[in-house]
Amino acid sequence: MATAQLSRSIRTHKAPKETVFPSQITNEHDSLIMVKKLFATCISCITYLRGLFPESSYGERYLDDLSLKILREDKKCPGSMHIIKWIQGCFDALEKRYLHMAILTLYTNPKEPEKVTEIYQFKFKYTKKGTTMDFDSGNTSFESAMDSEDIKKASVLLIRKLYILMQNLGPLPNDIILTMKLHYYNAVTPHDYQPPGFKEAVNSHFLLFDGEPVNMQVGIVPTGFHSMKIKVITEVNRVCDLENNLIQENTTTEIAHQGLDCDEEEEDCDNQIQRMNLEYSQQSSESSRKKRKVGKPVKVFTPDRK
Repeated sequence: MATAQLSRSIRTHKAPKETVFPSQITNEHDSLIMVKKLFATCISCITYLRGLFPESSYGERYLDDLSLKILREDKKCPGSMHIIKWIQGCFDALEKRYLHMAILTLYTNPKEPEKVTEIYQFKFKYTKKGTTMDFDSGNTSFESAMDSEDIKKASVLLIRKLYILMQNLGPLPNDIILTMKLHYYNAVTPHDYQPPGFKEAVNSHFLLFDGEPVNMQVGIVPTGFHSMKIKVITEVNRVCDLENNLIQENTTTEIAHQGLDCDEEEEDCDNQIQRMNLEYSQQSSESSRKKRKVGKPVKVFTPDRK
């Protein structure tokens, strides 16, 4: 696993010629571009709507009637520059088909990074000619092909749901730290692989919430060659006015990294959520060490956060 750290509203607009995503996805290269841009767009939406960086750190792009804020290089804001480096590191792992999950974590105490406020999980799968390959398990399944219009509709829906979710989360503390951790497909990833901006992780196996955590499934976008799924976890008292189909409540306050790995269609997630004060049971400690990389923590302070 790799890790990195850092210590608004939706508008409609008539779409100009330049848009966020490619208009056609006919091959694996087009699909890779699509997934990269979708991932970067989602990270940008999260950081913008959670008020982490100033307006100057974002450019404007369009997706149908949506005006989206996309992170751009802003030398006056080192925190946003770090996030861009993390995104570029994820791009490298995606190009090599190594990246399994990218987990963006928000917390407040640099001495207790395992005590988190919000978790954003991005899970990736790689396909070829309609066949989904899970490199770690060796399982193969078949997916129906999606045309470009279906992919675009799925992407718009995903981003809209993410915007709605961000607008219904409680405000963050003024002093917040961001960390990004990467998990890989061990069967194909070299042991010494380090994407730009990341280093070997030595963090706790557990992520702990002060209150009762709630698991929200944002959505999935399959392209025929790749798929990206987003899940958000935070405390239930920080969420309001959301549709029930987005929310899956958990009954414990402690979640293991193994629990983050679970695929709802393939595994029973409840079995992966660990009770407090119980020892974490890891299937392969060596495999886990090879799988996780972490980026340098970056601290963000936003005065007068509302």
